[in-house]
Amino acid sequence: MRLPQPPLLVITDRRRARRPLLELLEELFAAGVRWVMVREKDLPETELAALVEEVVRRARAWGAAVVVNGHAGVAAACGADGVHLPQGFSVAEARRLVGPDRWVGVSAHNLEEAQRAAAAGADYITLSPIFTPVSKPDYGPPLGLEALRQVARAVPIPVIALGGITPANARSCLEAGAAGIAVLGGLMEATDPQEATRAYLEVLQGKQR
Repeated sequence: MRLPQPPLLVITDRRRARRPLLELLEELFAAGVRWVMVREKDLPETELAALVEEVVRRARAWGAAVVVNGHAGVAAACGADGVHLPQGFSVAEARRLVGPDRWVGVSAHNLEEAQRAAAAGADYITLSPIFTPVSKPDYGPPLGLEALRQVARAVPIPVIALGGITPANARSCLEAGAAGIAVLGGLMEATDPQEATRAYLEVLQGKQR
């Protein structure tokens, strides 16, 4: 899998966004975001599908990719670029629904889960929480950079660092082997989302040079 460039995955949460989600995403796209995960777990499937269709439409104008959290059928029906699975979901079943040309990502929280996802045919994983998450401060003890390094060395697919990633610590994640970073609260709740995006991208683009 070739990751979207830059490899900054923005995870949505409309309830935490400081402004209407579609408006916020437009700002993020304009600032350089090219990869979005629609993660709105409380929405009924019909409402989720309507949202995903609109996000996909807007993303296409910027050449950005969209994955849908937990709903392979919605991802396929709405023309998204793939699905992202929580633990416990079948990679094979998701692949059957989205087809061979869309991505299937998996959330992993330790080495065993990461290896299992890779063996099942996932295209990438998110590994979390690396640091204490802004969005889930009580999620559990952070894994830390050494665990990230271990997983990145052990699996043959891209590892996206998630959980408490800030512009200040993003570079350390890349140096530990992460192929990219994922951010929720740091952009959904940003006072100036475009400025925050540029701060993340400066780190990622510096690494790419």
